[in-house]
Amino acid sequence: MNFVSGKSSTRGLEKRGRASAGRAKAGSVTRADQGDLPDLTLTEKAYRQLEELITTLVLPPGMVLGEQNLVQRLGIGRTPIREALQRLVRDGLVVVMPRRGILVSEINVRTQLRLLETRRVLEGLIARLAAERATQEERTVFDAIARDMRAAAASSDDLAFMRLDHQFNELIAAASRNEFAVRSLANMAGLSRRFWYQHYKQAADLPLTANLHADVCDAVARRDAEAAGAASDRLIDYIESFARKTLDT
Repeated sequence: MNFVSGKSSTRGLEKRGRASAGRAKAGSVTRADQGDLPDLTLTEKAYRQLEELITTLVLPPGMVLGEQNLVQRLGIGRTPIREALQRLVRDGLVVVMPRRGILVSEINVRTQLRLLETRRVLEGLIARLAAERATQEERTVFDAIARDMRAAAASSDDLAFMRLDHQFNELIAAASRNEFAVRSLANMAGLSRRFWYQHYKQAADLPLTANLHADVCDAVARRDAEAAGAASDRLIDYIESFARKTLDT
């Protein structure tokens, strides 16, 4: 559970929440087609596609990213690519190295453990606020995401889970109506997803992970703030245990 990445205002977060709710009306909330993002700017499209390529290790740590290669790969112009890379630098997924260029950042377990100290406090707050403030339309989406997360767990579909997790993060951020808490977590989302993706086959329990996320969704949908906070804490407990386990793998 890594809440929405990028800088967002309350209005922007609520717009994302309404968009997710609209998608739920059309059917099950499952995989989003990352190439079908008609309402986004070119910069946002480039950012989302690059972030997924990095967090799923298609673009691995240490890889040099050439702007022209990315332009050809994504079919998006140089300026949006450059702006997307600047955002990824702020997220910690990309670093600029003198005389070497732009590189995908390395993965560090001790960084993840420090990150989790902050996530525990802020994610519990956001979960409780979302349970109190989500609209009925948003609660319907939380129900749908919970069902689809459990389905992804049952089929061990890691990519579907990651995409659902991304949608969940944006929706719960919007539903919390607290842009300050969300902004504090903004640059942790991609780092957390990538760390999980690198290690989950060796150290993670995908069904448990998905079901713990679904528990948060269910509590928010029920408007139970206490249960949402407790479910968030259980999720962070597991993620911390998972991170520490990777030290031995």
